[in-house]
Amino acid sequence: MSTNPLPECGVARFLTLLEGPWATLIVRELLHGPHRFTELRAALPRISPHTLTSRLRQFETYGLVTRTAYAEIPPRVEYRLTPLGESLGPVLESMAEWAASVPDPASSSPSSGIGPASRAPGDG
Repeated sequence: MSTNPLPECGVARFLTLLEGPWATLIVRELLHGPHRFTELRAALPRISPHTLTSRLRQFETYGLVTRTAYAEIPPRVEYRLTPLGESLGPVLESMAEWAASVPDPASSSPSSGIGPASRAPGDG
């Protein structure tokens, strides 16, 4: 897998490394410890196998995740964050705190029972 040089700007670099809506959610799951591919799919039910594989490979390339294959039958593969990947924990916590401070426009309007539905990443 060939990679382009990372941007010098820290924010642009962060966005390149954690590209797409699923990247931070995968990291969030891996912050709880090692996971098998099927466990990650179960934790993120709307992610496609292709997208999950692509993100995990990208994370491996940039040193955020390690992939360990165990010589067992059936084969077992686990993904775990490296120390660099684990250092994203406080970043995700800060993102969650900031997001919780943003008022929900649907909850501040008169209750009509109609409002924007919550959507998972990838839902248009």
